[in-house]
Amino acid sequence: MSKEQGRRAGTEPDAAGEAPAARPGLLAHRVPDLGALELLLAVARLGSLGAAARELGITQPAASSRIRSMERQLGLALVDRSPRGSRLTATGALVTDWARRVVEAAEEFDAGAQALRVRRDSRLRVAASMTIAEYLLPRWLLALRAARPDTAVSLLAGNSTAVAERLLGGEADLGFVEGVSVPTGLDATIVAHDRLIVVTAPGHPWSRRRRPLTAEELSATPLILREEGSGTRQVLDAALGGLARPLIELSSTTAVKAAAVGGAGPSVLSELAVGEELAARRLVRIPLEGAALTRSLRAVWPTGHPPVGPARDLLGLTRTGA
Repeated sequence: MSKEQGRRAGTEPDAAGEAPAARPGLLAHRVPDLGALELLLAVARLGSLGAAARELGITQPAASSRIRSMERQLGLALVDRSPRGSRLTATGALVTDWARRVVEAAEEFDAGAQALRVRRDSRLRVAASMTIAEYLLPRWLLALRAARPDTAVSLLAGNSTAVAERLLGGEADLGFVEGVSVPTGLDATIVAHDRLIVVTAPGHPWSRRRRPLTAEELSATPLILREEGSGTRQVLDAALGGLARPLIELSSTTAVKAAAVGGAGPSVLSELAVGEELAARRLVRIPLEGAALTRSLRAVWPTGHPPVGPARDLLGLTRTGA
């Protein structure tokens, strides 16, 4: 090897006569992989390349090829082969001692990683906006419990803004939101679609209308609404281009629905949330024209960190319609 080639390879001594440190990133090219080291240890223990191959579940030709490849990589003769079996050379015995330490360290690494996975998989923290938390998540979480009975699940319900804050603050592993767009700093996938509908108690004047309510009338009317930051309110505000001052502002879908049933005034709620009330005539649906109140329901997670473990499984259940 020329001096120039040696400098490029990182092996040529410097001006002080000392070999420079190996360049980062080249270790994987100089050190045999774990499979080769495990094979060498098996040969040392069993005294036979064929027996080592059988123990590791590979063919003897494949084992021979791997040993030869390792010898070429290291530039060392490791195994003497003869009709009576295979034995380590003196150099091979020394390399085997080093290999044993590497494999033991790898086993410790694997055990540590497994312990971390077990700890991660033992819990799942979900943050969800109110409609999803009340009307969709219970079914998904029951399916997850059947698949992962040892995973403890905690659910934090709040508006879409609070869900984003919890995810970005590391307080939740997976979130679900109902807003117009994906919150900044999060990636998302659509898991369901929903429609907002105008509802009133049966005695409200709108329940006797012969014509659909217009978007202009709705936007000008004080409504029973969720608080600012809720996905429902974001969608409604965007669809109507603005809202009148709320008649009442409440922090949960259940509270808004109860106020509407009690005759406090009209409201706009998820179709998912009012099915029973409409069927029992405790609420009346008011036709609306001039505005599309449909929305996408999304699973969200911090950008660049897709769900893993139980969070990934829960996301999969939303896609299968569980």
